[in-house]
Amino acid sequence: MKIKLEGLTKKFGPTVAVDNLTVEFESGRLTALLGPSGCGKSTMLYMLAGITPVTQGRIYFDNEDVTTLAPEKRGVGLVFQNYALYPHMTVLENICFPLEIQKVPRKERIARAREMAELVHVEELLDRRPAQLSGGQQQRVAIARALVKKPRLLLLDEPLSNLDARLRLEMREEIRRIQQETSITTVFVTHDQEEALSISDAVLLMKLGVQQQFARPQELYDDPANAFVAEFLGIPPINKLHGVMRNGVFELEDGSAACRLPRWNGVAEGKRVILAVRAESVFIAGNENDRVFDADITQIYKLGKEELSYLRFGSCEIRAYLSREDELQVNQVVPVGLKEKGVFLFDAETGARYR
Repeated sequence: MKIKLEGLTKKFGPTVAVDNLTVEFESGRLTALLGPSGCGKSTMLYMLAGITPVTQGRIYFDNEDVTTLAPEKRGVGLVFQNYALYPHMTVLENICFPLEIQKVPRKERIARAREMAELVHVEELLDRRPAQLSGGQQQRVAIARALVKKPRLLLLDEPLSNLDARLRLEMREEIRRIQQETSITTVFVTHDQEEALSISDAVLLMKLGVQQQFARPQELYDDPANAFVAEFLGIPPINKLHGVMRNGVFELEDGSAACRLPRWNGVAEGKRVILAVRAESVFIAGNENDRVFDADITQIYKLGKEELSYLRFGSCEIRAYLSREDELQVNQVVPVGLKEKGVFLFDAETGARYR
């Protein structure tokens, strides 16, 4: 089922939680809503579920306008952050509960519950109660309970935030597996970029209720629409050098260093800009044509086949993944080149990207 939002807005008094959002989620795909706390992700999810009323705009499931439709009539399965399992019920009873509300015959609801339990790999836990389950097992049960009523849309609100690091990795892979096996349209809320980039078909990145970019995960990383997108995605964070453009030369704000950036010769004279460089886009220049500037190596951390080096460029420090084959040393001065991919220039005031 395709999801279409048109001018979706939600206000809580003077606060705008979601601001005039227009976007379309493809049928059968997993879409991640990503962004920092307070950006409107969960508010948007609860508007899709029908729990939070819409201030302005429309929500369509395929061509059906569900903007004012009651939650129980939308065909939505929702998994909360804390799983919200009923402590006095067994796993089987928890999974069956939505079907019991729908007055599905007992034999059929037990059969469907067992089928969902097998899908999420909790078929051996059906007689246990939530207190006897691990966090990951509780999450699986919550997903099975959401899926058992065969929803048109599955909504997941930060479902991994209560798990430890190892279990988070395992469960995000399980969520992806379950979504692909069921082909159900899924919207997944997270503030964790690694989760969003690793399992989703598309990512909607938001800031203060406003859409920043909606694209495939790799596209967000490789082709950010603005400075916020570039900064939010990537580990280690993208290097940000604040400066001024003068006749095709980038000069640090304090004037401590400068380098030519012919790609952006057309930027207005004296324009305040941000030069953003991914760590993997820095390399040791083997010839003078590749050299952009010289830098001092201040620190080196060995990471298997690569080294994370810290380079001093004027008053700024740049993180760079460099090959161990270069046999670099601390305090060494090296000629630095910048790849075309992963190097961006942004307007310092608006964050808009220069192409």
